[in-house]
Amino acid sequence: MDLLNENSALDNKTLDKLKYDLVRDSLVTYDDIEHATELAIAQNTNIGQVLINTDLIKESVLMKFLEEKLHTPCVDLENYSIDKKCLDYITYKDALHFRILPLFIIEDTLTIAMADPLDLFSIDKIMQITKKNIDPVIASEKSILKKINEYYDVKSKVEDINIDKNKNYSWVDILHSDDLSTEHIQSLFRAILKQAIEQDIHELYFENTTEGLCVNFKKTQEIIKTGTIPSLLVNPFIQSLKLISNLDPNVFEIPQLGKLNFTVDNIELTASVSAFPTISGERILIKIYHPPIPIDRMNIPPQKIELIKQSLNKPGVVLICGASLSGKTHLIYSILSNLIPKFKNVMTLESIAKYNLKNVSQCELNENIGFNLDKAMRFIEFQSPDILYFEGIATKEGLDFFTSLTLKNKALITEFLAENMDDLRRKFEFSEFTMFKSVISCLVFIHNKESIEVFNREELDKYLF
Repeated sequence: MDLLNENSALDNKTLDKLKYDLVRDSLVTYDDIEHATELAIAQNTNIGQVLINTDLIKESVLMKFLEEKLHTPCVDLENYSIDKKCLDYITYKDALHFRILPLFIIEDTLTIAMADPLDLFSIDKIMQITKKNIDPVIASEKSILKKINEYYDVKSKVEDINIDKNKNYSWVDILHSDDLSTEHIQSLFRAILKQAIEQDIHELYFENTTEGLCVNFKKTQEIIKTGTIPSLLVNPFIQSLKLISNLDPNVFEIPQLGKLNFTVDNIELTASVSAFPTISGERILIKIYHPPIPIDRMNIPPQKIELIKQSLNKPGVVLICGASLSGKTHLIYSILSNLIPKFKNVMTLESIAKYNLKNVSQCELNENIGFNLDKAMRFIEFQSPDILYFEGIATKEGLDFFTSLTLKNKALITEFLAENMDDLRRKFEFSEFTMFKSVISCLVFIHNKESIEVFNREELDKYLF
């Protein structure tokens, strides 16, 4: 019997009843409670967990408060070993939906950890599912979700995808709005990826709406809405997507950046996965990167390929330009794979390393541990790179720093967003780019796959600058 229903809200009865006791006990302020309530509603999560994640209260303090007010034991799941036989009483989808973890059973009483022990509706449903009496104990929602994913057999990879070039293929065809099984959630994501690959989509995003999670494909400047994942499936879908992308499934309030690898027709592809909080819930964007191909298979004349190679052998900037999704990063990876001179120290600074490159030291920035672009700029020179690739130009300080490296005999590769040559000229008219323009030794402009122009310094002075 399916006891989950699409309209059941993830309310927190315990904190709704006791939240103002937190204020009276001077543990948080009234404004803190109001702010946390708004975030909890927007993110469909536990208000207690929001208070913890936003550092408004320590987890240990909140757990002790609940234990005293409810006269209910509090359990630290990090140091607790459950009776794994109890997992047979509650399925993964029910544990995830109700935010509960079965701990042990004595006779006809099943003890469960839950963040909301006053949610009598959920307890009643769990009793119907298990046919047991339920004895709840308190644990944080974050620890419960973490242990659910540890104890239950949840696959952490995307299964192989086979392309059949069916132009009418749609992921919506396999959607079953009431099926919360792990297999269905994973096959749903795999189907979305399959449709994106078949339609030559390199960027897609998931956006929360009142109907559910809207799945959008982006092609050049066009946004294509392909369908909506129903509200009932949104939480397990996002949880599963985060797990396979090495993101923390319990974090909702701050941006996260992850990566996943999957195989399409025996070719391994890489995708970056960016989760970003909004007032409607998390927005997740995926960028798909195809393996670099030999540069001589691109539509670039041999003499122009030689020009790019020569430019990497001397100080200056090799600038790759083009519109969004034009293939700038793909071309740069082809350059790094094919045109790097021998005996050069080559390094990269990337948000995500799309593919492993031979004879290149690839560095992934990681804001979570403080390894950001600012720190990279302060230490990269100690590594003495001869050739350095860095993603984009984000700040004036970053632009000036990387420009200055050319005065220290470094060759740089980077990319720049421009819709066309007129757009590039207009952007380069800003005074901030004066010094940067002077050190560009080679510029590559990708108009489309069939039209790639390469300019040397003299041509740039004559036609562009």
